Amino acid sequence: MEITGRVKVVGPQQQVSASFVKRELVITTEEQYPQSIMIEFVQDKVDLIDKLQPGDLVTVSINLGGREWVNPQGETKYFNSIKGWRVQKTGSAQAPEPAASGYTSTTGQTYTEEEHDDMPF
Repeated sequence: MEITGRVKVVGPQQQVSASFVKRELVITTEEQYPQSIMIEFVQDKVDLIDKLQPGDLVTVSINLGGREWVNPQGETKYFNSIKGWRVQKTGSAQAPEPAASGYTSTTGQTYTEEEHDDMPF
């Protein structure tokens, strides 16, 4: 799977144990409802995000993972993980363009919030 977005945070390398290292990357998708997605890079993949800067447009190849865990009280919990394994930089750091604050009707006329506000709430 792949996910595309702008780099929001490039986390520091974390030495979890003597033999396990990880690093987190947060990207924000560029869609109608942007999502901030945390992607984890582990072991030999942590170096893949060294040269990334906030604002860079990237496409990240990911694997989804999930696991089940039973806590000491006997309750079953489920966890998901998103692990990155490849990063392609598709654009340089820049401020995202502001989203248009209007919509176009089926007749082709564009309405903005200021011009057309008949919503009851």
